[in-house]
Amino acid sequence: MTDSDTAWIREKRVGLWLSVGIVAGAAALGLLVLWHTNRQPRTDDATVLANYIGIAPQVDGPLAQLNVQDNQLVEPGALLFEIDDRPYQYALETALSDQAALEGQIEDETRRIAALQSAVSVAAANILSAEADVTRWEAAIDQAAADVANAEQGVKRARAEWAYSSNNLQRLEPLLLKHFVTVDEVDKARTSEVAQQQALRQTESQLLLAQAGLRSTQAQYEHSKAALQVSKAQHKEAANAVTTLEPLINQRGARAAAVKSARYNLDNCRVYAPFKARVTNLTISEGAYAHVGQQMFVLIDARRWWAVANFREGQLAHIAPGMRADVYVMSRPDRRFPGIVDSIGFGVTPDADVIGSFGPGLPDVQRTLNWVHLASRYPVRVLVENPPPDLFRISESAVVIVRGP
Repeated sequence: MTDSDTAWIREKRVGLWLSVGIVAGAAALGLLVLWHTNRQPRTDDATVLANYIGIAPQVDGPLAQLNVQDNQLVEPGALLFEIDDRPYQYALETALSDQAALEGQIEDETRRIAALQSAVSVAAANILSAEADVTRWEAAIDQAAADVANAEQGVKRARAEWAYSSNNLQRLEPLLLKHFVTVDEVDKARTSEVAQQQALRQTESQLLLAQAGLRSTQAQYEHSKAALQVSKAQHKEAANAVTTLEPLINQRGARAAAVKSARYNLDNCRVYAPFKARVTNLTISEGAYAHVGQQMFVLIDARRWWAVANFREGQLAHIAPGMRADVYVMSRPDRRFPGIVDSIGFGVTPDADVIGSFGPGLPDVQRTLNWVHLASRYPVRVLVENPPPDLFRISESAVVIVRGP
């Protein structure tokens, strides 16, 4: 073998070893990159997001004052805008006046009910007095009836005594002619007859007087019964006239609610920033008429920003909430923003071209076979720490690298 052949074989071996070294180096580098990628997942399929709310007035009216400009950064509690509050101030004053009027009505009705209750008490006392009068006149009737009975007995007795004296006189007068009796005896009999006649007339007068007293007492009794009925009727009428405060008291809730509603509308004429935010999409100017629920602008919550990164499902095993992460935005790719993994998504919309679709009836399954199966991507929410308010924007492109715990 010549020296030239030996040199050629040596060069061939060197080239072979060099090729093997290059391939081995490339494989090792690929394995290193693969290991590093799995240990520290990275994606440029990320978007910057933040919470935002639409600001719309809760009352109608002309926009009296607009204190913000589009894309302005506002602090918490800053006055955003003010709607002309005069109609709502008038409504509140009317509601307060109606509430005060109701309280006045309740007070007046309370006094009137107290007077009516006093009238009921007086009527009840009159009933007791009338019942006492009825009882007293019932006793008086019994007494008058007894007096009439006694007078009738006296009349009977006086009539009997007068009849005896009259008969005795008529018996003695014929005997005087025959001188069987003396004139003095006849005079005594005549005097006795006259006296008994007077006594009879007196007892008859007493009887008439007792009968008149009985009739008067009976009349007083009937009058007291009528007075008792009148007292009962007055008591019933007074009791029926007594009303309650319940209908007026039941209106207190509605009047109080009207006052609260009017005050709520008045307070809503001034709208303040609920948090530190960025004003955007301002679509109204001062002097325009604002309508309830019609959005005027959007407030982006400048307190918390996220980078929502879409990682392949094979990388999720190396990502967990609490891991540190780096965020780069396209507007400043040279600046790193530290973050922390907040959460990992658990669902994305299925691809109908791969699995078909679900609907009424049987599932629609595709019959095609994809030789290249693309991994699904799931959103990973990374909370940015201390984000600068003047740099982060919603839907801005970003790159996220998860560094591990």
